[in-house]
Amino acid sequence: MPTLRIALAQDNPVVGDLDHNADLIRRAATASTAAGAHLLATGEHSLTGYPVEDLALRHSFVEASRERLERLAEEIAADGNGSLPVIVGYIDADGPIGSTTGHGVRNALALLQDGKVLFRYYKYHFPNYGVFDEERYFVEGHELHLARIGGVDVAFTICEDVWGGVPFAVAAEAGAGLVVNINASPYEQGKQDRRLAVVTERAAEVGAPIAYLNVVGGQDELVFDGGSMVVGADGRILSSARRFAPELLVTDIEAEAAKGGDIANHSSSAMSTILHVLSEEPATVETRIEPSHAPQLDRLEEIWEALRLGLGDYVRKNGFASVIFGLSGGIDSALTAVLARDAIGADKVHVVSMPSQYSSSHSLDDAADLAERCGLHYSVEAIQPIVDSYLAEIAISGLAVENLQARVRGSLLMALSNQHGHLVLAPGNKSEYAVGYSTIYGDAVGGFAPIKDVLKTLVYELATWRNAKARSLGETEPIPENTILKPPSAELRPDQKDSDSLPDYEVLDGILTGYVDGDAGREDLVAQGYPADVVDRVAGLVDRAEYKRRQSAPGTKITVKSFGRDRRLPITNKFRGKPS
Repeated sequence: MPTLRIALAQDNPVVGDLDHNADLIRRAATASTAAGAHLLATGEHSLTGYPVEDLALRHSFVEASRERLERLAEEIAADGNGSLPVIVGYIDADGPIGSTTGHGVRNALALLQDGKVLFRYYKYHFPNYGVFDEERYFVEGHELHLARIGGVDVAFTICEDVWGGVPFAVAAEAGAGLVVNINASPYEQGKQDRRLAVVTERAAEVGAPIAYLNVVGGQDELVFDGGSMVVGADGRILSSARRFAPELLVTDIEAEAAKGGDIANHSSSAMSTILHVLSEEPATVETRIEPSHAPQLDRLEEIWEALRLGLGDYVRKNGFASVIFGLSGGIDSALTAVLARDAIGADKVHVVSMPSQYSSSHSLDDAADLAERCGLHYSVEAIQPIVDSYLAEIAISGLAVENLQARVRGSLLMALSNQHGHLVLAPGNKSEYAVGYSTIYGDAVGGFAPIKDVLKTLVYELATWRNAKARSLGETEPIPENTILKPPSAELRPDQKDSDSLPDYEVLDGILTGYVDGDAGREDLVAQGYPADVVDRVAGLVDRAEYKRRQSAPGTKITVKSFGRDRRLPITNKFRGKPS
């Protein structure tokens, strides 16, 4: 039985930076050759980055992708790695954009060897749900390509193909000894378990190992978490890569030898198969590589790593040198501060305390304490004189004065951003964004909202977890205990608490999980035990706050349904379900 050494390049490409991404692939090819690999696979859209969104509708971008692929093949050969078969994900086209003739823009992979493009495979199944819109851009392919490498027939597929399954059924009919599935699969809680389940199912169906490769990195609100793996036909995990970090995963796979003969032009009802013979001699290795198995992450560590990577890559990939935001002494800005420090380093994090007459002394002390514990750039800008100057000119009261304070703070942060080039972060959480418990153009200002998809109850869990992690490492707890223990408050009026305006967060977040993430109706939520009047109130707040969310900054997605691409509801909307 041949032993095929395969390398999976779990890299972090940048959308649109074709030269940078090509360099990542070249470095992976050099490392794979040094490791004695028989095959290198790179991720879905490894050359272009993912998702390219409407760049796929630009002829110039598609042509740049095609041209850069050809040059990349030549460069890999010039680097001395020409004999290594390399799979590259990219954008292709075999017809005009928007064509209805079965030709058009393609989500593609190509196999490169000896300075040439040997073949191109076009993705068959497209995700068109949640954050995905691939049917808007791409035309499906109907040919499954196999390459005989080291005497093993290897089939190649792209991402959703493993969920839809048709190319895998065709690969089984063709007698594939290994199936490679390249992905750009974004993170959400619990998704890695679902990936493993479907890959295991497909491996059993094909009767062959599956090499599942995922990219890593942040792209706007999406985070790609890696977690590449090789799963045997019996369901055993033969090797696995780290989550949330680049890695070259090299694995020795015992695979069934090709049965011989020519399967070219074999066709099924869905796809035809084309075989490309690269090497018939059964692959061998002198010394087997010890399989790599990445450590499992617990639930909170996994979420933290997703948030850290999402924020860090947004800052780095968009060319910001530093971030700034208000540090109030409350839990949300505290968590944002520690997250920013972990993501980009304390020297790049600037925090501003902006007290008013309603700011408590303990909140000011907590903010200063956290900044010192974390080594952040800390300054104080009192807002009361500015607020008073407004109040001397206009007659407002109540909620308008509360919102004025938040908007003065927002203006100060944007001014400091303009002066020094910082990216302003918005520290709001998902619970607040859901019910509109924030001030538009005030505390909601910013270019990125790191915890936008984190419910308030999870904010507290993460804060407690991060302190516990610091203790386990012998480090100073970054978040003052008082920040975690005190009742949450916006501190915009005397003795204000969040509970004055909102249900208990345990109740609120439970309703939001059903109503927002699960699209549950009023009757469903009442049946779960939530009081009907509270459900009606929360649902009304969520619906009325849609206009605010449309104007909010992007933030890292960690749940099954985040605010943004995932959830698309009309702003003008009178539907409220059945009244109580």
